[in-house]
Amino acid sequence: MYSETEDVIRALAENAESVCRAYLPAGRREGSYWIVGDLQNNPGRSLFVRLTGPTSGPGARGKWQDAAVGLHGDLLDIIRERTGISRFPDLLAEARAHLGRPQPVLPNTPVPKKAKAPGGTPAAAARLFAASVPVAGTLADTYLRARGITQGGRMSALRFHPNCWHRDEGQTRSIPRPALIAAVTDGAGAFQGVHRTWLALDGQGKADVETQRRAMGHLLGNAVRLTPHEDILVVGEGIETMLSLSEAASGLPVWAALSSGHLGAVQLPEGLQRLYIAIDRDQAGQRAAERLSARALVAGIAVRVLEPRLGDFNDDLRAYGKEALRQHLAGQIGPEDRHRLSG
Repeated sequence: MYSETEDVIRALAENAESVCRAYLPAGRREGSYWIVGDLQNNPGRSLFVRLTGPTSGPGARGKWQDAAVGLHGDLLDIIRERTGISRFPDLLAEARAHLGRPQPVLPNTPVPKKAKAPGGTPAAAARLFAASVPVAGTLADTYLRARGITQGGRMSALRFHPNCWHRDEGQTRSIPRPALIAAVTDGAGAFQGVHRTWLALDGQGKADVETQRRAMGHLLGNAVRLTPHEDILVVGEGIETMLSLSEAASGLPVWAALSSGHLGAVQLPEGLQRLYIAIDRDQAGQRAAERLSARALVAGIAVRVLEPRLGDFNDDLRAYGKEALRQHLAGQIGPEDRHRLSG
C-alpha cells in the first residue's frame, strides 16, 4: 500500500548528505557519516547521521543518533527541529520542497475538479497574509501596545487576521482565533512564509492555548524584515523583541529570525558592513549569536552583540521604559551608529 510519508523519508535518506548540508550546515562529512554537535546545529561531534547503508532496518542511511543525550530518529526529525514546523502536513511540504518535488497525487485517487491548495507552503502563507488587514487599530495593535510597542501599526511586514484557524496537538477540530500575522521573506524580498501569534480576545496577551505561536512556509535562512536594512542591520529572535528595539531607536534596521535556531542560520544581505545581534539572555541565544557571528566575520562584516538586562529586550522595555532601553543600547552600540538612537 502506498504511503507518501514512507516515500518522502526514503527519498530524504537517499539524499541524506544534501539534507544535512541544508539543515545542519555546522557539521561535516567524515566517511559514511555527517558529524555535528547536536540537533541545534552547534559545532561538535556528538550527533552523527548515516549517509550510506540500506534503505531500512539496522544501519539504514538517514538515521541519526546523538550520543550525548541518547536521542535518535530520522531526517524528518532533523527538519522539524531546525525549522520549528510542528504540523506534520507542513513538515512534509518542507521536505518535498527540499527534494524539489511537486505536491503528490496518490495513485488510483481521482483528482477533484478544483483541488484545494496545500497548506504549509509559501503560496498558502501568502494567501493568509493577503487575507489579513493592517495592524493599526486592530486587536493586534492592542496586543503590541500592551507590551509597550506603539510602532507595530506602521510595519508593513505585520498584519492582523480576526479568524485564523488554530488547533493544538491532539485536537481534532480547528477553532478560529484572532492572530498577529508576520511575513517571512527571503533576500530578494520574495514571500516565503508567515508566523502566527494567536491572541486573547481582549488583546491583552496571547491566547490561552498550548501552542500560542506557529510558523508555516520556508523559514530557514529567511526572516521577518520589520524595517529595510542599510549598511547595518540588527537581527534577533522574536518579533516583540525586535519591535522593542525599534521602539527605543527607530533608526535601527531590525529583522526577526523567529527562533534561536533560525537566528544562527539567517542569510545576511550583500553589502552589509556592521551586524548587531540582539540576543535573548539564555544559552540557546548565546549559541545562536556565536554561529551567526562566525559566519558574519568570515564574510568581512563587523559584529557586535546586544544584550538585554532581563530575559529579552521586550522585558527591558516593559520593566524600564523606552528611554532607559535607549540608554542601555547606547552603551553597547558602536560610536558610528549612536546617532540612530535619537529617535
